[in-house]
Amino acid sequence: PKVWRTHTHTHTHREREREREREREREREMGSFVGHLFPGSLFLLIGLWHIGNSIVKYLGDPQSFRARVWHAVPGRLKHLELYIITVGSFVDMCLEFFYSTHLRFVVDGALNSAHMNDFEHAAMLLMFFLFGASALVSETTRLISLPDGALYVIIAMAFTAEYLLFNFHSTSHAGLEGRYHELLVLLISLCILFALLNAAFPESFVLDLASGILVTLQGLWFYQIAFTLYGPWMPAGCHEQPDGPSCESPDFEMRGQSLAEVQLSLIVSCLLVVVTAFYGVAVKICGHPQDLAFFSSNHYKNHLQSQDTSF
Repeated sequence: PKVWRTHTHTHTHREREREREREREREREMGSFVGHLFPGSLFLLIGLWHIGNSIVKYLGDPQSFRARVWHAVPGRLKHLELYIITVGSFVDMCLEFFYSTHLRFVVDGALNSAHMNDFEHAAMLLMFFLFGASALVSETTRLISLPDGALYVIIAMAFTAEYLLFNFHSTSHAGLEGRYHELLVLLISLCILFALLNAAFPESFVLDLASGILVTLQGLWFYQIAFTLYGPWMPAGCHEQPDGPSCESPDFEMRGQSLAEVQLSLIVSCLLVVVTAFYGVAVKICGHPQDLAFFSSNHYKNHLQSQDTSF
């Protein structure tokens, strides 16, 4: 009986350990899912807001159009976008730094190596928080007054921190997960490029619109990563493992990687259709920019004067 009780106790202990391991695995998957979904929502919201404002402001007065890194909300909530960026990045940073690490920052006198990924995410989010806070201080106080060009450089630095983080992920995570991060890195690098181009050429409507589209694409791709790698859309033949998604064979892995490229192409196509449709609706409401430019040009004024003198 004593041996039987010892065997039963050992069996129960092993079952509890397995249950704890399964619980930690479910928590990791959910954390990765939410960890991609939350920033994706922020990028998607800000990107769509930027696209809409860019089109409306350009059609309203194409001659005086200038790109802006953020857009005011009419009424008392003028700086809502900046508050969303600042608070959203701060909340996400706290989730990565405090919740994901379970407050176990240091182990044996060194940073907890099991949560270095969370520390990296928190450091990247700190850059977006600093951008939002800098813009808010510049717009609401007299402490500093940053021009739009300087704000574009700051947001480009934030995107650069994001690029370095996910570029490391794309090289250290092979296979299916690596391909999804490679495509994300491509979108982030384009966000950096167009942010700097907007700082250099603020009169360009095309560059400003492209920036909004790229931020929106980044948000949508975060959604795609969340639902594919940590949600119900895992490609056939691939499964979630403790060290990341794994495929049963090279053929399944190649199929999943090709599927990622098809998904990005479809997302880009659908977004361009939506942006084009919105532009068409805005033209009907605000008028075509070429017509507006003609009526506000000196050529039209001279044309009116010549008509008056002819009579």
